[in-house]
Order: sequence, then structure tokens, then C-alpha cells
Amino acid sequence: MLRKLLISSSSSSSSVLSNGILRRAFPSLSSFSSSLSLSTSSYSSSPQTDTDPSSPNKDETEDTTILQPSLKISIDRSSLYTPPEHSHEPSSDSELVKHLKGIIKFRGGPISVAEYMEEVLTNPKAGFYINRDVFGSGGDFITSPEVSQMFGEGSSKFEKFMKSLNIHMVECSPTLKKLQYNALKCTEEVDTGSGDKTVVSMFGGAPVSWHATLEQVPSGLPTIIIGHEFYDALPVHQFQRASRGWCEKMVDVADDASFRFVLSQQPTPATLYLMKRCTWATKEDIAKLDQIEICLKGMDLTQTIAKRIGSDGGGALIIDYGSDGIVSDSLQAIRKHKFVDILDDPGSADLSAYVDFASIRNSAKEASEEVSVHGPMSQSQFLGFLGINFRVEALLQNCTDEQAESLRNGYWQLVGDGEAPFWEGPEDKTPIGMGTRYLAMAIVNKNQGSPVPFQ
Repeated sequence: MLRKLLISSSSSSSSVLSNGILRRAFPSLSSFSSSLSLSTSSYSSSPQTDTDPSSPNKDETEDTTILQPSLKISIDRSSLYTPPEHSHEPSSDSELVKHLKGIIKFRGGPISVAEYMEEVLTNPKAGFYINRDVFGSGGDFITSPEVSQMFGEGSSKFEKFMKSLNIHMVECSPTLKKLQYNALKCTEEVDTGSGDKTVVSMFGGAPVSWHATLEQVPSGLPTIIIGHEFYDALPVHQFQRASRGWCEKMVDVADDASFRFVLSQQPTPATLYLMKRCTWATKEDIAKLDQIEICLKGMDLTQTIAKRIGSDGGGALIIDYGSDGIVSDSLQAIRKHKFVDILDDPGSADLSAYVDFASIRNSAKEASEEVSVHGPMSQSQFLGFLGINFRVEALLQNCTDEQAESLRNGYWQLVGDGEAPFWEGPEDKTPIGMGTRYLAMAIVNKNQGSPVPFQ
């Protein structure tokens, strides 16, 4: 899946700051503040009442009464998941699989898709993003700046702007921190007076620091936040329409010890967010859907961003693949550039979902009256308004044939739609344009006016 990072950059002066697109950083998803507990310990654990979402006819025989949340929590605390004592065969499960099964057994019932996704991606020991480099042609996905230099150019030409930068990276992966350190060409400088060490980027001499959460980034000064291919990795909750109403889709362990999807038998905490999301859509749109995805973390994160921008000034730029409306069923797993089953070998594939830009817009407006939201517009339009067409023409004037081919391919991938019509190489390497699949949105303090691409 195509990815990049969330960067929060704040100034040591009163000027509004930003920074170029770098490597992607991932948040500590479990650390973002939330106004609602996501505990699933009160879910029914009776196997005969769990409904397989792949068998809709079975659900029609269930009680059609909407059940209320249980006031009692029944949890089997006897043990976490371990192979039966009488078994003399070693378990082939990975540590992450054992951990997930242990959570389900400890809870006495299934876990939400969101919790499964969060563990798979950011588990401190075995999460997909934690201990590996997942980028580039040798990884599991390629990011836009890796497609072409034209995506991230521009800021180095503004000398005063570069000198005022103070870069803050939000990152939970030790491996990716090292990659970012190298990508930024960082070095350590020692203050001769205090002896304190400061990490500085060789690109303009900007100081760089890393944080586990956005809340840890210093506030009180104008800030520009860049979230590029970031929201799509936040965990999503999935709901499916059943005869008794909307039921949350959960992950459970089947009789053969494999993972399976089931439906909750009563309303879950995430149902409150589903109700809020539905108020932002028309009844006609909701009636057309049998499944709905909502991103609680995305809604809460957007409100945190909007409140900070509203009080401190600055803005946020969000670029991701998604839609300007409610999302149905988009969660997917990619391993080595190929789609695989979401429940297959957890931790070995990237999980991502379409970004609900309408939800981001409404969450920002709800959080602060001091911000305005612009877009979304397609990535093709966004880069076009920033002058990518003129830039590619200028670069083509002074390059080799091989470089020209690379520029054309990169240009198409960034702004094109579908397969490149000019490609003459191997079919399995045909450039696929992301110009219309990716959208750009800006959240800015009203005192800053409208961002140039959105005017």
C-alpha cells in the first residue's frame, strides 16, 4: 500500500513552518486519546450465538430484537492461549498469532477488527511496521516520493522558511526512526555551554526530534502537520447490516484454531461513533449500504489536530487514498505488492483501508470554529495547481533518454488515471496512475486564509 508519514513541525519563532515530505512515520495507535473505551470484554462468547458474516441466511434465524449492552462482564481469566497440555507437538503459530489468540481467550470472546488491525501493525514486538523496512520495490509498497522527485520538491528554494524549521516526527517504530534519521541526513550537535545534544538535519540545519504521539509535540506555536498516506493505516471498525440492525464485525478463533469473522450479538462501544458518522450522511446513502467502515482513531486524531491549529495557528495537509463519503468495505492486506487474505499470517502483510475524507472534514469542523477545511481534491489537481506540469517539462529539457523515461513514468503514476497509455515495457510493470484515487485536503486556521492549491 502506498504510504508516507505524519510530520508535525513547529517553530521556535512566530512564523508558520512546514517541512518537505520525508519517510513515513507511524503513530503509537494505542496512545492517542479517546473519549470512549474500546474494550470488547463484554461481548458474547457463546459460539452458538456468533454469526458468520459470510452466511447471511443464518443470521435471519436470529432474534430480531436489538440487545442492550450487558451490565455484567464475564471473563475467563484461567489462562492465556497455550497449546493443550497433553499435546506433544510444537505449535506452528507465530508469537503474534499466539498473542492474538491469548487476547481473545482472555476476553472470553472476539475482538474488534480495529483491535486486530492495531495489534497486527503496531504490536511492540511483532507488529508489521515495528522491526522492518517496508518501503520501496523490495518492500511491500512504494510511496509517492519514491515514485518521483517531483512529489516532494519545492521548499529548499525558500531560504528563510528552511532556516525557521523545527521538525517533529511522530513515530513508534525503532527501525523507521533509524531510516528517518538517515533520510534526513541527521547529525548530533553539542551545545558548548550546556553540553546538551541536539539532532540536526543537514537539510537547512533544522533541529529534529521524535515523539510517540502527537500530544507530545510542543504546542503554543504555529504548526504545520503533514499526514501523507497516514490515515489509511489507522485501525477501522467494520459494521454489517443484519436483521437485528447494524452489528460490528469481529475476529474470533474457529474450531480449527484459525481466525474467522463473526458478528457482535449486542451493541458495542464503537456503535456510538457509527451513529455519529451516520448523522453526517443522508438516509439514502445509508440505505444503499450493507457494510460501513468507521475510523475512531481518525476522527479523534482529526479533532486533536483541528483544536491545535485553531488555538496555535498553522494548518494540516492530508494526502491519502480514499473517498469523499462514507466507506463501505475497503480493508485490505498487501504482502510483497500483492493482495492477500486479511486473516492470513497476521503481521506479515500491511493492512490499510480507504480514508473517509467526509468524516475528517466533519470532525475538524465539529472540534473548532477557528479552522476552515478545504477539499478534498484529486492528487492530480493538487499537483497540477502546484506546477508539476511545468516542472516535468523543465526537467525533460536536460536529461538522458533513460532519465526521460523515468520522469514520464513517475509523472503518470502521480497524476494519471489507470494504466499508462504510452508504456512499451513489460506488462507486469505498467505504471498505474494514482492521480484520481488519491485525494488532498487541508485544515487551516481561518486567520491564515486559503491554501494556494485550494483557492
